[in-house]
Amino acid sequence: MLLEVCVESVEPALAAVANGANRIELCASLAVEGGITPSHGLIAIAVSRIQAPIMVMIRPRSGDFCYTDTEFEAMKLDIVACKQLNASGVVFGILTPDGRVDVPRMKTLLDLSHPMQVTFHRAFDVARDPFEALEDIIQLGGIQRILTSGQSQNVVAGLDTLLALVKQAGSRISIMPGSGVSLVNLDRIVTALPVKEIHMSLMKSVDSPMEYRNGNVNMGSFGRSEYSRVSIDADGVAVVVSKLKGYADRLQ
Repeated sequence: MLLEVCVESVEPALAAVANGANRIELCASLAVEGGITPSHGLIAIAVSRIQAPIMVMIRPRSGDFCYTDTEFEAMKLDIVACKQLNASGVVFGILTPDGRVDVPRMKTLLDLSHPMQVTFHRAFDVARDPFEALEDIIQLGGIQRILTSGQSQNVVAGLDTLLALVKQAGSRISIMPGSGVSLVNLDRIVTALPVKEIHMSLMKSVDSPMEYRNGNVNMGSFGRSEYSRVSIDADGVAVVVSKLKGYADRLQ
């Protein structure tokens, strides 16, 4: 089973791959905004240094997945930039105001994305009908996988829906479980779902190297320290990889 790890900087990506991760999803502001488009510079460095496929998040802002014309233009430009930088693929999803897959806009982005891989991200989890959305995504063509929690807060809560989606999808598209997958629940998830890939963040907080600290100034959300940042539990990645290999061996 393939492991995709979501990161927001190069060092955690390198650590994840060194410990067996098969693919990287590259985002910015993962912990605070759930992942938005990373910078051009970050993408360029990641592609040049990481010896694994890199899927780049294309999401111009946090919040819903119904975008203005300007935001849509930005997404198109970001996809073109990813292709020029030789990214392996891109990750995006667009919905209409009534919660359906925005087929015309998706088609435009897919045409721009070719021949890169495409993941339809967790916009899927707020679509009005997951089974209708699944068919729309398959009919579009050119999308390799759907990242989803089964329209629930996390994968464990969405197991029943995920299993139904896997059965409906068959071999037409990969259903990749993601959100809240951890070492604690991994065995339960991979036993319940006949999937070929899984998505995890395995985040941990790392203390800042700053020795001088001004605790009276906050650059973002109140209550969030400016002297810690998100990294990855590299040892946790290694444990997950070992577990997934053991699970695959048992199936043979």
